[in-house]
Amino acid sequence: MTGGKKKCIGLIFGGNSNEHQVSISSAKTVCKAFNSEINKERFIVKAFYINKYGDWLDSDSSEKILIGEIENIKTKKQQFLNQGKINFLDGIEFQNVDVWFPLLHGFNGEDGSIHGLLRFTKKPVVGCGIIGSALGMDKILMKTIFSNLKLPQVNYLVFQNADLNDKEVKNIVIKKILNKLNFPVFVKPSNSGSSLGISKVINESEILQALKKAREIDPRILIEEGLEVREIECGIIGNSKLLTSEIGEVNYKSDWYDYDTKYHSDNKIIIPAEIDSKTTKKIKEIAIKSCRALNIFGFARVDFFLEKSSNKILINEINTIPGFTKNSMFPMLWESSGLKIEQLVAKLVDISLDL
Repeated sequence: MTGGKKKCIGLIFGGNSNEHQVSISSAKTVCKAFNSEINKERFIVKAFYINKYGDWLDSDSSEKILIGEIENIKTKKQQFLNQGKINFLDGIEFQNVDVWFPLLHGFNGEDGSIHGLLRFTKKPVVGCGIIGSALGMDKILMKTIFSNLKLPQVNYLVFQNADLNDKEVKNIVIKKILNKLNFPVFVKPSNSGSSLGISKVINESEILQALKKAREIDPRILIEEGLEVREIECGIIGNSKLLTSEIGEVNYKSDWYDYDTKYHSDNKIIIPAEIDSKTTKKIKEIAIKSCRALNIFGFARVDFFLEKSSNKILINEINTIPGFTKNSMFPMLWESSGLKIEQLVAKLVDISLDL
């Protein structure tokens, strides 16, 4: 994309999600990249912040969130928008947006909700569509599809809408976990991200508390068998042709890769990961196959486990809007693959325009 007027990028961030803060951090990184020396002649960014109450702020206020002039945690709908308006987008000037770039992690963003809304604007969107986003966000549906394709995964169980206050139901759930899986196990809400709502359980006495914690986020719960593994990640970009990044590995000192470890710890990132060429090739093949199966395109990060004892590759999950924070693996993977963050965001826009 060269010449002509600047493309206006509608950067959407924040959101009524438990990953609100991560989204703001990602948006700051992406905005800075679009405003860099190599991009400022091609793009102009228009910010759209959604506060924790799900209310859209106007672009001026949204930009102030990005540059830190307004504390996002204090924003209220009544400070910025007319309470009398019925349409929640009234007062939000988005007609001149050329390409949408949603960076809403978690609920109402990564689950396809925002993609459905943006479809009505008839403007291109960076990232995949409604179906891919929804399937990538829902761990249970994703794993079911992977199972049907016989992609290698850890052993797992699914419980949907189980009434944990019912003693008989509770006992059945716990008994099934004890019979089918080996400790430790990880208890996860089906729809969440950044490891929020996830617990590592090492014995029977901890199961119920972990189930209740996950159920606070989603009544559909996934239980996975924990193994001694290495955390391996691969970036994907493209449309009709998907390209894979270098393979990366995250080394962390904590017991497991939880929220605080992801965003508040000094993890050791190794890119390229110290694995043999055959394993690298296989990981990239599975990454592309899994994205194709879920109709995921544009950009994504595919996460794997590499079992330490056997070197067996196990696909974990796909993130359709991976983080762009200073600690996020996705931009690091592509920088190691030859695309700096400024080039990466421009490339993602070009992909959305099919250039």
